[in-house]
Amino acid sequence: MPEINILPKHLAELIAAGEVVERPASIVKEIMENSIDAGATKITLEIQRGGITYIRITDNGCGIDRANIRKAFISHATSKISTEDDLNAIYTLGFRGEALASIAAVSRVEMMTKAENEEIGTRYCIEGGEEILIDDAGCPSGSTLIIRDIFYNTPARMKFLKKDVTEANAVAGVVDRVALSHPEVSVRFIRDGKDVLFTSGDGNLKGAIYTVLGKDFASGLIPAEYELEGIKVTGFVSKPFSARPSRSMQFFFLNNRFIKTRTGMAALEEAYKNQIMVGKFPACVLNIEAHAKSVDVNVHPAKTEVRFANEKLIFNAVYYCTKSALQQGDSRVQANLQQKVNRQFMPQPTSGEQLKIYNQQLEQVKRDDFWSKKTATEYRKETVPEKKPAVQTSVTFKNESHFKVESDEIDLISTAPKKPGIKEEPKTEIIEEKKIEVEIKEPEPTVIEEAKTEKKAEVAEETQAVEVEKETVPEAEPYRVIGEAFKTYILVEQGNKLLLIDKHAAHERMLFEKFRENRDGIETQMLLVPVTVTLSKEEYSAVLDSLELLEKAGYGVQDFGSGMVLVSECPTAVADSDIASVIVELAAYLVNSRRELVPEKLDWIYHSTACRAAIKAGDKTSEYELERFVEKLLNNPDIRYCPHGRPVLIELTKHEIEKNFGRV
Repeated sequence: MPEINILPKHLAELIAAGEVVERPASIVKEIMENSIDAGATKITLEIQRGGITYIRITDNGCGIDRANIRKAFISHATSKISTEDDLNAIYTLGFRGEALASIAAVSRVEMMTKAENEEIGTRYCIEGGEEILIDDAGCPSGSTLIIRDIFYNTPARMKFLKKDVTEANAVAGVVDRVALSHPEVSVRFIRDGKDVLFTSGDGNLKGAIYTVLGKDFASGLIPAEYELEGIKVTGFVSKPFSARPSRSMQFFFLNNRFIKTRTGMAALEEAYKNQIMVGKFPACVLNIEAHAKSVDVNVHPAKTEVRFANEKLIFNAVYYCTKSALQQGDSRVQANLQQKVNRQFMPQPTSGEQLKIYNQQLEQVKRDDFWSKKTATEYRKETVPEKKPAVQTSVTFKNESHFKVESDEIDLISTAPKKPGIKEEPKTEIIEEKKIEVEIKEPEPTVIEEAKTEKKAEVAEETQAVEVEKETVPEAEPYRVIGEAFKTYILVEQGNKLLLIDKHAAHERMLFEKFRENRDGIETQMLLVPVTVTLSKEEYSAVLDSLELLEKAGYGVQDFGSGMVLVSECPTAVADSDIASVIVELAAYLVNSRRELVPEKLDWIYHSTACRAAIKAGDKTSEYELERFVEKLLNNPDIRYCPHGRPVLIELTKHEIEKNFGRV
């Protein structure tokens, strides 16, 4: 039997630190929660290099007196609980007493603190779990904690940290959740010397949401409040048209503690059933107030996962809170139609002000009567300009032969391409100019000119060979476009078959293949007004890590700070789409596909772009567009499935149709 050893204190602290301190964001979360538990109303956070080299957190809480400063850094030392019964009624954010000890075990910590009843503060330094200094310090009431060089003594864990930008965005996500869960606390966040967030701390949740998540997100919210059997739910939910492609903007808090709850998410999405599109998810900022005895928060080291004594009660509270908010606050846009004033029912004026209004309305009625009596001929004479005489146009071609065309309008139909096998005489009259023939004696060719002539002959032979190869490519079997059914499916007769073409799926595949062929030169368009897009911190980090990938796909995206990106360029195919929703969808995909290869990501982006740009089912399509569309599709045998895998067309043979009608 192997010998059982008692681990030394230093090693035991490193093991405990591994559960609490995962990255700089973990440290920020623990210290800011301690500041809130200490009664702070102002918290200032400053980080450098994503918090890896420097973190400073200052608060105006109760502070720690000198007699207890050493105890605060001992494992399992806490002021939150003292007896076993206290575990059944935890209302504070922290309670285990592991945070400061775990942080001090893997970093260099300096703390300056002063209790309200003390005249002089205390400066305490500890590195790797070993005390370095304790001395007097002049500081205000509250605490200032400085953490430097995280994992300096555990290089094996240092290598698992990500880029500075990624770590800083993770810290920003923690700060956002603290600011949303405690709007009564003023939070200031300084990132690499720049102020990126400042909340007022006035207790207004809508104001905190506006500051943290932006104007666009806040404008699409509805206030929500509901109470059911001692469970109270308050906050805001999004309007149905503000749904997002992921759940990244769903914030649930339990007694002002950020949590991850599947029960809450399921209840929220059930309330939006049949009100939002499939694949879209609502957003929310909801705080659930429940008795501490009905909740167990001591489940996960990060304390983000909780267990409820009655899951069904929580589900019902969130569901009815959301449902009632949607019924009361989801107001539709009302159209104001300006009605004409009827002279017979106009009220007679009784005062000077009413007389003025009466005269204005009467003048409007007279103008309406005047225009209504105008005949169509008079109106046409006033609005249609006189026809101008024909203008001579000189067109120059590459072979320098000149033509003159006389026409008062351009015939677009005659210039449109026709189906193979149909010839049509040109309608444009061509008048040749008189040519002056001059006999020029050409000099005898030199050796260099003879070589050039031979080279041109070789090139001409190769060109003819290529043209012969093109001519041998089999064309599509003759067909006839019958029409369109339900503005979605194109009906085509081809030989003994009837083809049903899904125009959206076919067009989507065509665009997808076009994007893939032009990977290095996709057509883009600069936006007249750049679009700002607000993302969750996780999405924001994923987009910043994929700027080069998005550029290859035709999207010009730049960092705008504070969880926002600026879009200045997009593919021409989606220029008319909602660019903000496109970027949000791409960001949600990038978060969930970090491990995929770059070509796979690029194909998905092309697929998403093609899906948005393709013609939609129900869109009106002209006969000419149908003809050209079918011609391109049938001459490309590779287009048979859309990027989703759905068939582009299905075939019904003449035999199958006649069999169904009992003809065979």
